[in-house]
Amino acid sequence: MSTVVDMNQLGKRSTAEDVLAGVDLGGKTFLLTGAAGGIGLSIGRALLGHGAHLIAFARNPEAVPVGERVTPVACDLADPSSIARAVAAVRVPLDGIIANAGVTGGKTREVVRGVERQLFVNHLGHFALVNGLVDRMRDRTGRIVIVSSSASIGQAPPEGIRFDDLDGSRTYSPFTFYGQSKLANALYAVELARRLAPRGITANAVHPGAVRGTQLNRRLAPPMQLVLKVAGLFMKTADQGAATPVFVATSPQAAGVTGEYWADCHVVKGSKHLADRALAERLWSVSESLLA
Repeated sequence: MSTVVDMNQLGKRSTAEDVLAGVDLGGKTFLLTGAAGGIGLSIGRALLGHGAHLIAFARNPEAVPVGERVTPVACDLADPSSIARAVAAVRVPLDGIIANAGVTGGKTREVVRGVERQLFVNHLGHFALVNGLVDRMRDRTGRIVIVSSSASIGQAPPEGIRFDDLDGSRTYSPFTFYGQSKLANALYAVELARRLAPRGITANAVHPGAVRGTQLNRRLAPPMQLVLKVAGLFMKTADQGAATPVFVATSPQAAGVTGEYWADCHVVKGSKHLADRALAERLWSVSESLLA
């Protein structure tokens, strides 16, 4: 029988296959957003390779790899009606949700239903999706993984969330608002962990690392795309970027750990704002109002 890998042996260069060594996911069902490419594609392949059933959410479900244990579902995180239809399509118990999909903003500000696009897609879309699915999660063993980013620490506004400028009409910067959306992801994971604690369901935020070859930066201006192309020589592969989300969602060594911020398969220090319960609660309340 295979032995589960010791997490002390895992780090920046570990892959999803490395963290799944000795882990049997037969009979388990995971829901994954952004399943058609990049990190999501690697996460999905790793889960399937170890016996899981995958419910694969994507804007274009036809791009999701075909398989007997794959259920593709159309979901546009910029469209609440699409999210509602996708949620309604899930009728089976879930062992895990990995909220992986995301966008970055370009030089020109874009707005979705009165909210800057990155905040809407990265945070509000997943807020609506995951909250709509929590009643399908298995008590005591269910795990929710929200993919955040180190941008939540280094790029978010000093005050955390700019509640007085959610559409970005006054202070838009693509990097600052991306950081804000990723901080919102992490704050949501912390508050979700608190609210789901009575059911024994864990919720954590993860930083997958800087990953080359994804479509996340497709909206950036050409000069920044060139910079990132050079930087990509030093970035993680998609399989390495998939390691931490997969570890937190599946490893026996992550069982019971909740409300934390992870990177390179270890709990690390996230943004100082993650300790601000009032901020997390306000974000939850405002998010509900925006989606009402």
